[in-house]
Amino acid sequence: MAMHDLTSSIAPHLDRHLVFPLLEFLQERQLYADDEILKAKIDLLSQMNMVDYAMDIHKTLYRTEEVPKEMMDRRAEVVGRLKSLEEAAAPLLSFLLNAALVQELRPDKQYNLQMLNDRFQIGPEQIEALYQYAKFQFECGNYSDAAVYLYQYRALCTNSDRSLSALWGKLAAEILMQNWDVALEELNRLKEIIDSKNFASPLYQLQNRIWLMHWSLFIFFNHENGRNGIIDLFFQDRYLNAIQTNANHLVRYLATAVIVNKRRRNMLKELIKVIQQESHAYKDPITEFLECLYVNYDFEGAQLKLQECEQVILNDPFLGKRVEDANFTTVPLRDEFFENARLFIFETYCRIHQCIDIGMLAEKLNMKYDEAEGWIMNLIQNAKLDARIDSMSRTVVMKTSSASAHEQLIESMKNLNTRLRGLSCCILHQIGPSFPTKNGIQETGLAAWTGTSSTVSVKSVSFQMGD
Repeated sequence: MAMHDLTSSIAPHLDRHLVFPLLEFLQERQLYADDEILKAKIDLLSQMNMVDYAMDIHKTLYRTEEVPKEMMDRRAEVVGRLKSLEEAAAPLLSFLLNAALVQELRPDKQYNLQMLNDRFQIGPEQIEALYQYAKFQFECGNYSDAAVYLYQYRALCTNSDRSLSALWGKLAAEILMQNWDVALEELNRLKEIIDSKNFASPLYQLQNRIWLMHWSLFIFFNHENGRNGIIDLFFQDRYLNAIQTNANHLVRYLATAVIVNKRRRNMLKELIKVIQQESHAYKDPITEFLECLYVNYDFEGAQLKLQECEQVILNDPFLGKRVEDANFTTVPLRDEFFENARLFIFETYCRIHQCIDIGMLAEKLNMKYDEAEGWIMNLIQNAKLDARIDSMSRTVVMKTSSASAHEQLIESMKNLNTRLRGLSCCILHQIGPSFPTKNGIQETGLAAWTGTSSTVSVKSVSFQMGD
């Protein structure tokens, strides 16, 4: 199932630190050789300041207690740099540690800067030092301290680009600490800035939206209201255009969210349209399942794709989250997915057939006969479907109106014909007997954090030291 692993497509749009949870998941699922994952981790760490972690991985990978001299030298360099940055930011750090003094700060940033300069001799240099210190703490893996300092920096910063960079860092830190409520607040704040900010180019704004959607996956598949959130965000025109432009693999997560969210079934038609439009560029068992069912009405194909969906979900870092309960391990999203997918199959099949063999339906639902019969019975009762189970013939009988389908069609055509005649009379009365011969038709912050260029196709991004 490594063929359906999206890590290589998702990682280029994440901060390097956010890639580690993905690698940890892949290592746990053993989708790749353990040595490959460890080498990937060391490659990431070579561009970061988590030197002790890199040493531990090196020992595990090469089965030794020795570490290269360059790692020891790198560690000494990181410790020295951290101390230097802390000294540079010391006056401001001391101020921020005093709760009574912090209470004197006001929403007016200009007032704060003037007060800090006049009373404490804290100027732009110390504020910039706080940013660099917070950034270095993040690179060292001290996410809690980094989040606090970046929040305080944004309260004093008057440079909008620098403030946006700090917000990206704050969001990454909250995600890595799994503070999902706070992370969602920062995500919404960041989205508002991205949608309202005047970027240097539309391409750079597009890139920021693509980054935001990838980072949001951590939040939406962990937050209690995330499945609504991802649908609300991804279906917005500007974000849907971004998916179709350079991130069509995100359709997997949008499709999954719609399938498991019973309250958002109204988005299914729009989702099918997106899947059809993007099928030439991206498809996987989840999107193909919906295409088989709602486009081709291929129930055999849908059944086969549904079987493949289980492994896709189990091996996806965002969808395959495990919950430990006593001696049992469950994957809640998988269970919800299959429950709703079977409902989709049943409803679609019922729209086409009046009498359905339960044994055959059980096969299409990947269920045993008794299990399928009980499931269908509960569904009829709970959903108040106009159907009954005939135990003698072992079938589900769908009730229909007394009029045949042919009679209903004839009646609909009569009503349509009547309405068209009425509309024609109305038009003739309004514009007169003569018509015109011709109709006129009128045609009508992450870069600072990541240190990357404003191109859409980028390699793994990170909060760079050089800013």
